[in-house]
Amino acid sequence: MATPAEGEVAELTRWQRLDRLPFTAKHAKLLTGSGIGWALDAMDVGLISYVMLALKVQWHLDPTTLSWIGSIGFVGMALGATLGGLLADRIGRRQVFAITLLIYGLATGAAALSISVAMLIVLRFIVGLGLGAELPVASTLVSEFAPKRIRGRVVVALEAFWAVGWLVAALIGYLLIPNVAEGWRWALAIGVVPTIYAAVVRWGLPESVRFLEHKGRFAEAEEVVVGFEQAAQAAPVPSPNVAPSKSSGEVSIWSAELRRRTIALWAVWFFINLSYYGAFIWLPSLLKDRFSLTVTLTYALIITIAQLPGYAAAAYLVEKWGRRPTLATFLLGSAISAALFGFAGSEAEVLAAGCALSFFNLGAWGALYAIGPEIYPTGIRGTGTGAAAAFGRIASIIAPLSVPLLLNGGGLPMVFAVFGVAFLLAAGAALLLPERRNQALTD
Repeated sequence: MATPAEGEVAELTRWQRLDRLPFTAKHAKLLTGSGIGWALDAMDVGLISYVMLALKVQWHLDPTTLSWIGSIGFVGMALGATLGGLLADRIGRRQVFAITLLIYGLATGAAALSISVAMLIVLRFIVGLGLGAELPVASTLVSEFAPKRIRGRVVVALEAFWAVGWLVAALIGYLLIPNVAEGWRWALAIGVVPTIYAAVVRWGLPESVRFLEHKGRFAEAEEVVVGFEQAAQAAPVPSPNVAPSKSSGEVSIWSAELRRRTIALWAVWFFINLSYYGAFIWLPSLLKDRFSLTVTLTYALIITIAQLPGYAAAAYLVEKWGRRPTLATFLLGSAISAALFGFAGSEAEVLAAGCALSFFNLGAWGALYAIGPEIYPTGIRGTGTGAAAAFGRIASIIAPLSVPLLLNGGGLPMVFAVFGVAFLLAAGAALLLPERRNQALTD
C-alpha cells in the first residue's frame, strides 16, 4: 500500500474520522436527545402496569382482560419494530425516530379519553406501533456516531434512559394514580409530551453519516462529520466520496455469514422479553396481592431505582470485559434473582430479590442494545436490529398473558421459575454472538 508523501494528509473515511474523535458536547447532545425519546418510551410502557392496577379496581376487570391490556401494546411493538427497521434503512434513522414519537405520543394522549376496554386496547396497539419502531432505530443512530472505543458504553448510557423513564412512571403511579380522581387518565395524558419532542428530534439531531453515504448524499455526510470535528477541535481530513458496496445493502440477515448471529440474537431477544415483561408489567399487581397499596407502590419505586446501578455496571463492563461476557453474566444474575424472588417469603426478601432482578435484568438490556447494531453492515443494520426486536416482542405478547395461567398452575414460584429458565436460555444464546468490542462498524 502506498504511503502519503511528506506533508500530505492521509485520506480517512468519514466513519474513521468519527471514530478518532473524543466524546464531545455534540455526542452528548445526540445521546441526550435520543435518550429523552427513549425515556418517554419507557415511561409509557411503565405506566400501563399502574393503569392496570387502577382499572382492576375502577372497571372491575378480571385478570384475563388486564392481560390483554398489558399485551396488546406488544403486538403493535412487534409490527412496529419490523417496519421501523426497514424504514430506517430506506428513509433515514432520524426521520423514523421522529415519526414514531409522533405516533405513540398522540395515541397515548387519546388513550386517556378511553370510555371502554375495547377503545383502550385499540389505542394501546397504535401506541405499540410507535414504541416498537423507535427503540431499535434510536440505538442504531447512536451506535453509528459513537467512537468505537466507547461505543458500547455510549449505547448502554442510552439504554439507561429507560430506567429514568420507568422511574418517572413509578413516581406518577405512586403520586398521581391513587391520589387523584381518574388519576390513570391524567397519567396517560402526560404521554402527549412525545408529540412535541418529535419536532426537536426531527430538526435538532443529525442524520446518520453511514446512512447518508450509503444513499450517496456525500455533501450532507461531510457537513455532519465536520460539525463533530469542530466540536472536538480536530482538523478535517479528506474523505473519498465512495458509497459502500451495493452488495452490503443486498445481503440478508439470513445469509451464510450472518445466519448464526441472527438466530442467537433473536433467541436472546425472545427470552429476555418473555422474562422482563412477564415480571415487570405484572409486578405492581403481584405485590398488591401481598401488601397494601402504599407498600406496593413504594416497593415498586425502590425496585425501579435499582435499575440505575445495573446500567452503570453494564456500561463499565461492556468495554472492560466485552459485550458478550457482560450480557451472559447479567442474564445469569437475572436467572438467579428470578428464582429468589419466586421463593421470597418476608418483605425484606421480596425487596432484595426484586432489586437484584431489576439490577441484573436492566444491565442485560443495556448490553443487548450495545451488541445488536454492531453485528450487521450499514445497509441492513436497521433491518437486523428491528427484526430481532420484533421477534422478541412476540414473547412480550405472550408473557403478560401467561402470568395468570402460571399463577393458577403453581403460584408465584412457578411464575418466576419459568422466567428464570428463560433467562438461562438467553444467557446460553448470548455466548453464540460475536464479540465486537473496540471494532469499527462494518459497511
